[in-house]
Amino acid sequence: MKISIVSPVYLAEKIVDELVSKIHEYTATITLDYEIILVEDGSPDNSWKKIEDLCQRDSKLKAIKLSRNFGQHYAITAGLQCTTGKWVIVMDCDLQDNPEEIPNLFQKAQEGFDIVYAQRKLRQDNFFKRLSSNLFYKTFGYLTDSEQDASIANFGIYKQEVIKAVLAMKDHIRFFPTMVQWVGFNSVKLEVKHNSREEGTSSYSWKSLLKLAFNNIISFSDKPLRLTIQLGFSISLLSFIGGLFYIFQYFNGQIKVLGFASIIISICFFSGLIIFILGIIGVYLGKTFDRVKERPTYITSKKINF
Repeated sequence: MKISIVSPVYLAEKIVDELVSKIHEYTATITLDYEIILVEDGSPDNSWKKIEDLCQRDSKLKAIKLSRNFGQHYAITAGLQCTTGKWVIVMDCDLQDNPEEIPNLFQKAQEGFDIVYAQRKLRQDNFFKRLSSNLFYKTFGYLTDSEQDASIANFGIYKQEVIKAVLAMKDHIRFFPTMVQWVGFNSVKLEVKHNSREEGTSSYSWKSLLKLAFNNIISFSDKPLRLTIQLGFSISLLSFIGGLFYIFQYFNGQIKVLGFASIIISICFFSGLIIFILGIIGVYLGKTFDRVKERPTYITSKKINF
């Protein structure tokens, strides 16, 4: 029973040796029929050079180099396209996803599950990383009308049928955890140990996290558009009530200067509202424009050991 392990690599020059070594160590306890696929995502350090050296000595190790930095989830997609195993394990390269848990995930999958999510109950991240992650998943869950779990990310084991279903999704914006959740299948969560970061800091800045959140909300949900309808109705209702209030004041002689405040406030408020709604519609049109261009979601420049 062949297993494929996919890991996107970025700024991992100092830890890629240990990553590969530990994957070998723990996967070999399950089966000797496995492959490790590392996808170098345009990293500015010498990660690719290290991967090339490892590939020369290790036939089980396969490598893909993207032509530039496309992003973690696009790198995962590139790796998934090349998997041949009946089971596919996806994990980050920073060793926070613990290779020691690979046998446990596989054993759980043998109970009849198509997906086993690695659940990080005790996350070894700093406070701001946990806070931003929780805010992202709560907002994302609300705007997509779905249940999101901040303790689950990419790490897990997936049957090849699940991976094929994910790859069949033609979404231009890729976000692996949500895509896996969308395709369904029989799934379970398994609590795993989450390691502290071995080297460096997260490559996700606040700016990139906000961009990721915004893109995925737009890609996976039209709820922002539906919320503007509710907003418009609410404002119309409030305006009607406000109009009745001013009519009452007028007939009671309580308005001294007629029209000035209400006109200025109305113009500013509704102008801002119209621009806001047009902006949301414009974003959706922009994403549609990107999709119809049919550009590839990633470009591969090199492959080794395939």
